[in-house]
Amino acid sequence: MFAAAVGVFAEHGVAAATIEQIATAAGYTRGAFYSNFSSKEELVVAMLDDHLARSRTANRALLAHHPDPGSFVQALRDDAGRRDDPLHRNPLLQIELMLYAARHAELRPEMGAHLQTMRGLVGDIAVSTLRSRGVTVELDREQLGTILVALEDGLRLHRIIDPNSTPADAFFDALDALQRTFVAPATSARPRSATASRRGSPPARR
Repeated sequence: MFAAAVGVFAEHGVAAATIEQIATAAGYTRGAFYSNFSSKEELVVAMLDDHLARSRTANRALLAHHPDPGSFVQALRDDAGRRDDPLHRNPLLQIELMLYAARHAELRPEMGAHLQTMRGLVGDIAVSTLRSRGVTVELDREQLGTILVALEDGLRLHRIIDPNSTPADAFFDALDALQRTFVAPATSARPRSATASRRGSPPARR
């Protein structure tokens, strides 16, 4: 159902898409749709929650194999084609779904919880990767997660408005730029150990 809805929303827009179109695309009857969701709004929230759950699982798996900031960002770039998550392949639609839900006051508490969970996930990963490089993190995970999620969402909006000047990988490019500006200088400035100083080589080399 989710994959079919992504196709219908992408073609017709979230607001204009009908339940009949979504059900037909998924190979269901209208009654079958309502046996799963009470409304299009409930479907939208379920799609975003499903994407969040899959993102949590996938990103923590990536973190286990790519603990430092640079390799983790590269792993995110390489993971763009994840097949089990239709929203992962359409980040612009994620923004459209969030804006659609935001226009419905009754959905805002659920969307608020969704955002808080996403910020916590992103903040945890960011703190973990930075600490792996020995970088002291002055912000707590919620603050750092909020900044990074806002950066990603903002660049997605920029891509909707002006795709010519905002490449699809703009968020990853921004993360790489932040790492070069703040992480790399911080790690290179760390004092070498006494043993390493006597040997004339950095402590990380063996």
